Amino acid sequence: MPGAIYAEGLVKTFGDVKALDGVDLDVPEGTVLGLLGPNGAGKTTTVRCLTTLLRPDSGRAVVAGIDVLKRPNDVRRSIGLSGQFAAVDEYLTGRENLQMVGQLYQMKAKAAKVRAAELLDQFNLSDAADRPAKTYSGGMRRRLDLAAALVVRPPVMFMDEPTTGLDPRNRQQLWEVIKQLVSGGTTLLLTTQYLEEADHLAHDIAVVDHGRVIARGTSDQLKARTGGERVEVVVHERDDITTASEVLRGFGKGETTVEQHTRKLTVPVTGGAKLLAEIIRDLDTRGIEIDDIGLRRPTLDDVFLSLTGHVAEENDPGNGAADAEQGDGKARKQKKEEAAK
Repeated sequence: MPGAIYAEGLVKTFGDVKALDGVDLDVPEGTVLGLLGPNGAGKTTTVRCLTTLLRPDSGRAVVAGIDVLKRPNDVRRSIGLSGQFAAVDEYLTGRENLQMVGQLYQMKAKAAKVRAAELLDQFNLSDAADRPAKTYSGGMRRRLDLAAALVVRPPVMFMDEPTTGLDPRNRQQLWEVIKQLVSGGTTLLLTTQYLEEADHLAHDIAVVDHGRVIARGTSDQLKARTGGERVEVVVHERDDITTASEVLRGFGKGETTVEQHTRKLTVPVTGGAKLLAEIIRDLDTRGIEIDDIGLRRPTLDDVFLSLTGHVAEENDPGNGAADAEQGDGKARKQKKEEAAK
């Protein structure tokens, strides 16, 4: 049975550019899928197809048990969407923004007022509730935008790079809000370029490149594909490289690589911190002085580099980032208009 978000063979082209080239996704209810990829990989286009803002050329999509192509209006009533750029009316107060969204979804005025107060408190915006949104900081606007997407308590949420442009403190605050949301049973598809964000929030990660899902798994499963743990040693004297290499060969589970100019040796291992202590003792017994030694675990950056040949934050000159910037405000407006019908 398909999950709360399901896509099969989604294809979308813009002229000669194939933005999606057969995307398959399945997100179980109450979980977070991190859609990870560089600009232009197809993340935003995937979200737009799943949220009815774009119609795919081919393929199938089901969200909250509803066929996206056959019943788009019903899908819109069952989802929340927070884009890369906060889509709030800067001339309205925070409270007025949230009440307006509630009324567009045909909530009674009293219920919309109560819900707005709840969300302002949840997102730590109560003190600024009656100030115009144009006076808000970037982090406050982002939180208000996310609150607006939650007015009707949607069972399924889509967040398209929600922390883009935020400083580390505001990013951490938003992460906490997202975790609370999911702990309440919401299903979330989160697109991001931030590897740490996917690592921190997602139950599963789908790596997207050139419109295709090229890998899928938990953070640990994806990291294991790069070869697991490794020990890195920097010896003080270049003359000790050969001897140090012999020591590492006795502990390693693969070939030892050597960087002569940095005097760094790297070997894949299993055994964790206990093995590291044994290596240090053996190097000391051999009289080898070291400048640095550590047990390194692969990061999602390593995973992405090994899968695609480039880092996740790389800009693709053919990406749709500019289009996304213009489209997010239109997307929210369209969604509100459809909900009001």
